[in-house]
Amino acid sequence: MDQLWSPWRAAYVTDEHRHASSECFLCSAADQTSNDEEWLVAARFDASIVVVNRFPYNAGHVLIAPLQHEGNLAVLPEEHAIELMKVTRIVVRALEDELRPHGVNIGVNMGSAAGAGVPNHLHIHCVPRWSGDTNFMPVLAETKVISELLPEMRHRLASAIARVRQQ
Repeated sequence: MDQLWSPWRAAYVTDEHRHASSECFLCSAADQTSNDEEWLVAARFDASIVVVNRFPYNAGHVLIAPLQHEGNLAVLPEEHAIELMKVTRIVVRALEDELRPHGVNIGVNMGSAAGAGVPNHLHIHCVPRWSGDTNFMPVLAETKVISELLPEMRHRLASAIARVRQQ
């Protein structure tokens, strides 16, 4: 039998990531301006941040979050909500340029009942998708194969986002 090794998922599977700290990881990533590599920050904007998801559904899965710790889109200041959409457009263009997906899932899960893993800090998921990217592994083995290391993906996406911003 072949084995797939992905030890970085252990914290997620065992739910340790939720109990390791009471701090919001999005706020921590935003606050740690000197170490974007460690926090997987791909880009910073005036009122928002782009972070490569540590527990991705697919390669290139990113989270776009306001710097403000707020879980409700309706409460977020209008200019911050507008920036989130502008950043989402930049991220989609960067994903398309760098990864060449066939499509991109974009979504917000607002509140625990809606599936938000971080219900108190709003974030937009951008997940690149390719035709045929679903195979037997998630169905039979409850395992998703991610083919690139997260730090490498962060570097690629940070460069791609920077290129899009210069256009």
